[in-house]
Amino acid sequence: MSALNVEFPDAELQEIREIAQERGMTMKAFVRASTADAIARHRALKEGAAEFQRVFNDPALAAAIAEAGIDDGSGPGGRPASGGSSSGSPAGGRAA
Repeated sequence: MSALNVEFPDAELQEIREIAQERGMTMKAFVRASTADAIARHRALKEGAAEFQRVFNDPALAAAIAEAGIDDGSGPGGRPASGGSSSGSPAGGRAA
């Protein structure tokens, strides 16, 4: 099995030690579990983004929304129908 040595600043190492102790875990087990949690979160975000893209780019869904008369707030090309920015000025509140 491969291993990975990771250096932590003293303050972070102390936090890891304290949290692991609070959870009744060894530091090694805590870091391993934290890494597994981060991997799972990353995977879920990637899957969620892929699903969003699939739905967002689904012409059948766009047609169903239009047919239902739902105003999604976008004008031609998916841009806001007002043509302006949220600040109400064409330059987005910045001096032109």
